[in-house]
Amino acid sequence: MAQYDHLQLVRLPERMPRRKTGGGGPPPMRNPGGHSERLGQELDQAVAVQQRRRRADAVDPALILRVQMSGPLLEEEWNKVGLTVLSIDEDRTLVLFSTSDELTAFRRKLESYGRGAPAGQQNPSFAGFIANIESIDEVAPRDRIGMRAREAGLVDVDDFQPGQSYVVDIELWDLGRRDLRERKIEDIVAYAEARESEELDRHIGPNLTLVRLRCDGGVVRTLLTIEEIAEVDLPPEPDLLTAQHIDLTLAELPEPETLDDDAPLIGIIDSGVNDHPLIEDIIVGSIAIPDTLGIADDHGHGTFVGGIATFGDLRTQLGTGSLVRQARLCSAKVIDNTGNFPSSRLAPRLMREAITRLNEEFGCRIFVIALGDRTKVVEGGKVGPWAQTLDELVRELDVVIVVAAGNRQPRRGMRIEEAVTHYPAYLMEDANRLCEPAGGMNIVTVGAIAHGNGLSQRAQDNVGVRPITDMFEPSPFSRAGPGVRGAIKPDFTDVGGTLIYDGPTAALQGGEVRPEAGVMSLHYRPVDRLFAARSGTSHAAPLVAFKASQILGRFPDASANLIRALLAGSASIPAETTRRLAGLGDAAERAMCGYGRVDSERAVFSDDARVVLYAEDSLSIDHFAVYQIPIPEPFQTERGRRTIRISLAYDPPVRHSRLDYNGVSMNFRLIRGCAPDDIFEHFRRRTVAEGAVPDMAPRFNCKLLPSSTLRERSSLQTAAVTFSRDVSTYGDTYYLVVRCAGGWSGDEGQQDFAVTVEISHEAEVALYERLRQRTRVRV
Repeated sequence: MAQYDHLQLVRLPERMPRRKTGGGGPPPMRNPGGHSERLGQELDQAVAVQQRRRRADAVDPALILRVQMSGPLLEEEWNKVGLTVLSIDEDRTLVLFSTSDELTAFRRKLESYGRGAPAGQQNPSFAGFIANIESIDEVAPRDRIGMRAREAGLVDVDDFQPGQSYVVDIELWDLGRRDLRERKIEDIVAYAEARESEELDRHIGPNLTLVRLRCDGGVVRTLLTIEEIAEVDLPPEPDLLTAQHIDLTLAELPEPETLDDDAPLIGIIDSGVNDHPLIEDIIVGSIAIPDTLGIADDHGHGTFVGGIATFGDLRTQLGTGSLVRQARLCSAKVIDNTGNFPSSRLAPRLMREAITRLNEEFGCRIFVIALGDRTKVVEGGKVGPWAQTLDELVRELDVVIVVAAGNRQPRRGMRIEEAVTHYPAYLMEDANRLCEPAGGMNIVTVGAIAHGNGLSQRAQDNVGVRPITDMFEPSPFSRAGPGVRGAIKPDFTDVGGTLIYDGPTAALQGGEVRPEAGVMSLHYRPVDRLFAARSGTSHAAPLVAFKASQILGRFPDASANLIRALLAGSASIPAETTRRLAGLGDAAERAMCGYGRVDSERAVFSDDARVVLYAEDSLSIDHFAVYQIPIPEPFQTERGRRTIRISLAYDPPVRHSRLDYNGVSMNFRLIRGCAPDDIFEHFRRRTVAEGAVPDMAPRFNCKLLPSSTLRERSSLQTAAVTFSRDVSTYGDTYYLVVRCAGGWSGDEGQQDFAVTVEISHEAEVALYERLRQRTRVRV
């Protein structure tokens, strides 16, 4: 098949503010006097409780309120009365912060509302604000207990026992200025250390403030009463499948092909990468955080991940008699030989330091984090500090960070046979949700599919040994989305192995025990054996990083957004997955596979009947851009299925304490049959004097799938429309409208993004040359 360079997507020159849609409906009907009085009493009670609870020797006073809303969240209105929104939950609960107990401006509005409608007015003053408030309360101490602690049975304050030592991670509310947060954390540490606690680590980032303490249960109880503390939780535990020694050797190996010095570089954030003879010449550098860990991989996970990142599908390569490496490697060791993070370091700080150093010291722009916290799943559409830190780094450094979706043993104990009999239903259980940090928005999250049924020739003769999957069906251990705010997650899926049920031992076994059930890569002790086999999403993630490096090799100056958009535009869900999950409803395959399995050749090349146009661009907040898409005559009229697929990637600012996690959102529309002037008139911002928005008939708006409601929750979006009839009546040019909407980050500044458009015909119709004549080649 011919391979061509992608083409440039042309943006029309007009730049205009976008039209904003309206807010929510009218406020609830209330008795103004009674509602105002009740809210005032609740406010007095919440303030009084906090005043009684404060300790003069601990932290400077601050007021934290929990407010339940019934309508719009009205963040600007809260700011006007001196209250800052710290957190927004899925049930429309706000956590608010004030430096004063007085709240004079808020109380004044309560009183004005309570007096009823003034003469000549239909509604009381501030009805749109006060009437939408359901209740006001304090943040109770038990509300600060994190998920990992709750799952460990520590669900109430009294569950922390005096005389027992705990290691806890403490997160402060995002109180604004860094110096204020530093002072608050110093006060907390000083209070704890005065009571024989030990500070193990701290991290103060752009929005995150965390400290890890070893302290007595009695101290934990007191910490839970400190208003500035958002959460007290147990430290995360890495999600690694236990490695077993697999004696898998090859007598003869082909010589690995030489890799250029400017080949793409992939950073492995893991247990280190050892000098295996097949990769020792392409490891450009290794670090350890902290340095006391040393850089040697004593666990084996990192070397295994690194082998996949550079070789891709090693088993297939060896079957063809060749060894081709696509990327160089660098390594940051962040876990010890037991597979655990250092107890003295916070995971967000580890990640920030590791990624920043590999980026600065070696120029690395693609990273694999095949680790996860199995004790914390995405709950209520919100993610934690680890995910936020990675999302921040994607935006700050313009890097691609690939993360594993996480693993879950589907069944244990007396129910272990259900791993076979209940597959795939258990994949959609609440307990199988993505684990931290896989729910993040700007990172690339990868789930796993099986390469086959995992049975050996010997096992096929044993009736008690049962497969769970067949080729390209979801791996039984792979976790499911959605991600933060209901975003499509994982973004992609790739081969990660499978499990089989071993009846004689009543156990589920993966590649660590049965090599046929796992994917193949490098053993960390090559003196003992060259290769190993394992099962896990940890091994699907580096496959996607491998494919991302192929894009970067072809487009060395590409932004991270463009790499993500090209990945998405080339992905498709395997037919085998669709068939296997059909009984679980339409949402199941998105929850397990996202946009599907990446085809790296489609990502980097166009061909005769499939052409990719792309653009890297930026938009001011609350503005839109219009791109011109040439539609050649054969696409309009030739028989067969014709498809236009749009992919958009952007990297918004994020804050995990908020339900509206991303501070900027973007979306796109595909318009046909309209003149550019009409499109600009429809989408531009209008004054009241200009009147109503000009209509646009539904037939002009191409029905892209998945729907805008589903895809716009994500910062990586792809959708397509397929035609089978003659569409020549709509002309030879379509238009892509990309819109950027401001959120909590404000209405200033620019948002970078990348967009791709794939135009394809199922027949061998020559589209590329016709499109090339109407645009310009991009390399």
